[in-house]
Amino acid sequence: MPDTLIPGFEAVDAAGEDGVAVRVATGGDGPPVLLLHGHPQTHATWREVAPVLAERHTVVAADLRGYGDSGKPGGGPGHARYSKRAMARDQVRVMRELGHERFAVVGHDRGGRVAHRMALDHPEAVDRLAVLDIAPTATMYDRTDRAFATRYFWWFFLIQPAPLPETMIAGATEAYLRAHLRGQSRTEGVPREDLVQEYLRCYRDPATVHAICEDYRAAAGIDLEHDRADTAAGRFLERPLLALWGALGTVGELYDVTATWREVADGPVEGEALPCGHLLQEERPAEVADRLGAFLLPR
Repeated sequence: MPDTLIPGFEAVDAAGEDGVAVRVATGGDGPPVLLLHGHPQTHATWREVAPVLAERHTVVAADLRGYGDSGKPGGGPGHARYSKRAMARDQVRVMRELGHERFAVVGHDRGGRVAHRMALDHPEAVDRLAVLDIAPTATMYDRTDRAFATRYFWWFFLIQPAPLPETMIAGATEAYLRAHLRGQSRTEGVPREDLVQEYLRCYRDPATVHAICEDYRAAAGIDLEHDRADTAAGRFLERPLLALWGALGTVGELYDVTATWREVADGPVEGEALPCGHLLQEERPAEVADRLGAFLLPR
């Protein structure tokens, strides 16, 4: 059986879209909730939050396609295999394979962007969604300024044509990853070294780095096309949404986070800042589990 760093959980491989394997860790019992990580993390980022949620929920923590131990297909024309639409279909299919037709979804960073697309494309499957430390993708690109481009330089570095960013990262993989993680956290000792080693294990695979670049290339292209088509058609989020963000991080300092989500939602939106940086689930796991637990309660 595959390994997972989440205590009390079991890892399995499920089938996503087009036969792409999706590594998931499952635990608990109750109403289902799907946890999606960001970059450069894996499902292990939820190691302290998932067991708490599992006291009341069936929790599924998944590796996004291209990340962790999930499959890493080629990007295809227009990087479409790494569109958030394709990544969302993976997770909906996996949840159905596990017996969950309707569920809540929680996404941090890239996982939050997949959750956003999933709620738009599959409203019958998504009961409610929580997004951690992001504003909508189109909003962040449309409002890019020097401050954002400086702090989130990888949004513009990773989208450069292959193999430039892949080759540069390969030349200094550990230095690049550690610098990236240090920049995300505002809490001493976070990420923990065992998690850094897990993320580094995955990042040392050239296929992972290429997939990550494809994810960002899709975000700067086909994902924006999908988002703008929804806006033009008047399609907005209908499900209850919780936005959590780090008050000391880039998103919290540069955006009115709750307001950005109300711009793309018809349903109720609530939000709260926590005293940390970008890695809420690792910097403030107890508070994140508490806020999520309250949001996920039946209403």
